[in-house]
Parts: sequence; structure tokens; C-alpha cells
Amino acid sequence: MTSKHSPLISIVSPVYRAENMVEELVNQIKHHVEKITSNYEIVLVEDGSPDLGWDKIESICAKDSTVKGIKLSRNFGQHYAITAGLDHAHGEWVVVMDCDLQDKPEEIPNLFKKAQEGYQIVLAQRINRQHSWIDKSTSYLFYGVLSYLTGVKQDHSIANFGIYHQNVVNAVKQMREPTRYFPTMVKWVGFKSTTLAVSHGEREEGSSNYNFSKRLKLASDIMLAFSNKPLILTVKLGFIMAISSFLISCLVLVNAVLGIYQVSGYASIMLSIWFLAGLIILILGIVGLYISKIFDGVKDRPIYIIDQKHNIL
Repeated sequence: MTSKHSPLISIVSPVYRAENMVEELVNQIKHHVEKITSNYEIVLVEDGSPDLGWDKIESICAKDSTVKGIKLSRNFGQHYAITAGLDHAHGEWVVVMDCDLQDKPEEIPNLFKKAQEGYQIVLAQRINRQHSWIDKSTSYLFYGVLSYLTGVKQDHSIANFGIYHQNVVNAVKQMREPTRYFPTMVKWVGFKSTTLAVSHGEREEGSSNYNFSKRLKLASDIMLAFSNKPLILTVKLGFIMAISSFLISCLVLVNAVLGIYQVSGYASIMLSIWFLAGLIILILGIVGLYISKIFDGVKDRPIYIIDQKHNIL
């Protein structure tokens, strides 16, 4: 339960390369949230951005106590910055949104209204996504592979934007594993949820910070953190190869009994050796990646490190 002094709504937004957008972001959030309540807070988490975004946040915080500023010691990543924001959000309801205004603040009242129908999670389902065809294609592929590996259906039109009850946020905050991916964590904790179709805005300036290599790393981290299916697939592959080897051995034995001898050529022998060696290395690599994640977990390092705060006790 929230105290009578706690805000009704907290808005959490990770900020990166948004020096020229953060002021407009705050103004739009305030304009639309004040249609719901005057009891709110905005938590901006500056994620080690190379621009002057933190200076802008400091200036805004000095003028408006409803805006809370957190500066991380370096760039930890979007989902780690979201975790930092959730850890410092005190609202009964928490809105998580990106800082580039593609998640439109005007949709916050609609999300809140939908939540009042008895839902603890309302996810924004983006229609007419304002992304390039390359971004959309890689997104489809990413979520398709992720759905298969995690065994949980993933919707490419849903990201971080949504409204979450404090019960959901508290449950997510208990998950302190080093690999963070907010949408999957929300799915894992459960609670009554629904989606709401929202319009998706064009990016005000610049381009997405998620290039192909970052998406590939994110997909790898999520796969290792939320699924053991790659290990299961390697066991299945090994079983198939064992059965195949047994059948081939039976064939060779029959040929030997019948006096039919087949001498394999150099090329076939080398191909077999290279194939099996590559397969063994691949399997060892997959197991090694899981071990590396275990190693990261047992070190028990902090998920993020805060450098500075504003308007936060």
C-alpha cells in the first residue's frame, strides 16, 4: 500500500542522447498527467549519455520538485536505467516510457483509464510503428526467435511503454539478476494484464541507439537468462546424431557380413571430422555461455551505480 503522501502516478523514463528532447518530454508529460492528478512525479534516469542531457535534467529539477533526476556513473543500458527508476518510484501506478517522444505522453491518460477497469498491467501496443523497414524486419526476427526460445509469445508491437501497478513494480524489483529485460520480467511476474492500442510517434531527432550488434547481444543475453532451450536443443541434436550413428553402424556391419566393403574417400572423412568437431565446439560454446552467466550472477555486483541525484532523498 502507498502512503497518503505517495504520488498517484510515477513516470519513469531512461534518458540517453536526449539533450534537446528532455525539456519537451517533461512539458508534455506534465500537461497530460495533470489531466489525471496533480499528485505525480517524473523520474528521469540519465544513463551515462555523452551529451549534456544531465545538465538539462539538473536545470529542470531545480525549477520543479516533481521532477526527480538520477545520473548513473556510466552507460549501463536502457533496462538497467529502468530498474534504477523503478527503485526510486513511489507511485501507486508507474508509467515506463522512452525519452524520444515516440512513446506519446498523450496516451498516459488512456492507459490509466484502462487500468481502472481492473487491470494491474496495461501494455501499450504500438500501431503504425514509425521505424524503418530494416528496424521492423529485425524486430520481427528478434521477437520470433525470442518467442521460440523462451516458450512465451512475444509481441513485436509491445515494448516498455505501459502502466504498472505498484504490486507489479515491487515484484519486478525483487528480481535482481544481472541480465535485465523489462518486458520479459513483467510477463514472468504475472498479474492481470491487457493491451491498449496507441499511436506511435516519429522520433524527434537522431536515430535509435539499438544497432544490429546491440540487438544481437540483447537477444543472446535474454536467451541465456530466461531460457534453457538451447541446452535442450543440443541434447536433442546429440540424440539424433547418436541414432544416426547407430543406423550407419548397422549398415556398415551388414555390408561387412555380405562382403561388401566401402572405402570412404579422403573428402568424406575430412568433412565428417570437421562437422563433428565444429558441432562439439558449438555445444561447448553454448554451455560456456551459460556458465559465464552463472559467473556474473555469483559475483553479486550492483545492477547499476548512481553518481548523482536531484530531488531524491
